[in-house]
Amino acid sequence: MISDSIARNRLGLGARPDDKPVTDPRRWLLAQLDEYEPLPLPWRSIERTPARVAQWVEQQAAIRNAPEAQRASVREAWQRAGRAAYLAGVEARTNSALQSSTPFVERLSHFWANHFAISVEKVPVLGFSASYEADAIRPHVLGRFEDLLLAAVRHPAMLLYLDQSISTGPDSVAGRRASAKAPDRPTRGLNENLAREILELHTLGVRSGYTQADVVEFARALTGWTLPGPQSPDGAAHTFRFQANQHEPGARTVLRRSYADDGEQQATAILRDLARAPATASHIATKLARHFITDDPAPALVKRLADNFLQTGGDLTALYRELVSAADALQPVAAKFKSPWDWTLSSLRAMGVQTVPAARIQFLMGRLGQPVWRPGSPAGYGDVSATWAAPDALLRRVEIAQRLATEFGSKIDARALAPRVLPDTLSRPTASAIAGAESPANALALLLASPEFLRR
Repeated sequence: MISDSIARNRLGLGARPDDKPVTDPRRWLLAQLDEYEPLPLPWRSIERTPARVAQWVEQQAAIRNAPEAQRASVREAWQRAGRAAYLAGVEARTNSALQSSTPFVERLSHFWANHFAISVEKVPVLGFSASYEADAIRPHVLGRFEDLLLAAVRHPAMLLYLDQSISTGPDSVAGRRASAKAPDRPTRGLNENLAREILELHTLGVRSGYTQADVVEFARALTGWTLPGPQSPDGAAHTFRFQANQHEPGARTVLRRSYADDGEQQATAILRDLARAPATASHIATKLARHFITDDPAPALVKRLADNFLQTGGDLTALYRELVSAADALQPVAAKFKSPWDWTLSSLRAMGVQTVPAARIQFLMGRLGQPVWRPGSPAGYGDVSATWAAPDALLRRVEIAQRLATEFGSKIDARALAPRVLPDTLSRPTASAIAGAESPANALALLLASPEFLRR
């Protein structure tokens, strides 16, 4: 049977001091699938995707119409507005996690945002990062995988991040026109980034049988997928546009399956088939098991989850129920090393903190090496101990633990808090060290930096 500690700390976001013991952890976890609110209060004030697209359209028009000398200032204004939207999103994401009464599903939203990773390192993505999670990820975490996939890859943040917005078929109307206008100058042409990452990261996974020819054919099918422009139907109320004159004409063959020359629907049909593929089921099952269960999940567990995925057509709620059922066999041991994001959230939740300003969480996550929505690659942040357990990273956690303890230690009795936030996993040596600490602040720092608290 799932222990209280596994439910709260491994599958959730960490216990809070006012949490009551969970007498039926499995039922508590499953009930969250019915109680989850995709956009709780902290998220409701952020700018949503249509508003951000409207500003994007205005900015693009302003750049085109401005004299060359003024274009830099137009771009800077967009960046300032984008950074404000980003910081509002960071604050909403953090406070939502700190306040959440459905931490299992909240964790799932973080998991999927990392699976379909974007990065604000690319400046145009900055203003779309919060709305990406709000509109493409959170509303779909309890739906079907193919709907989540489509929402993620069609969102402006993903289209900009992976350069899909400028991908143009060489034989498309736009491609031929550009070649005729400047035959000796290379055109921007076909971009393979989004096609490659969908196959490698989002669906099938590496070494799953696709070839470079499949990547190219898929990239051709995706041409024309871009952001709305000034002439889009209903203006920027749309958050996606299919630009037919950029689309590479012709039928496509991807993974030995043929797709008719059907405009926008050609790539959509490929995506739906990828979402239902056995390799995708295995890839998703492996990542879920690795995130929630263990760094190196057993093949039998992966198969169990993958079979559920295939049998239900990618019904994510059914998959989570199977995951919770599989967690019944877990021993109450903190086995998964927390990422900086996990550790920070669980530390703040343990101290009863419910709101944190964006600037502070930015400082903490930057110091700990996991800035929000800024992974080093489209693969997202790593999900195993080796990613986060280096000696210098541990020293930074100790430093942050001491900072937090200095601020909150006088208000918290760590001796009473420890068994509440580490039910079933608090060791005797850690309890003794906390009890023998020289001050309340030292006791709290010892708790937050303890081996049990560093893991979930």
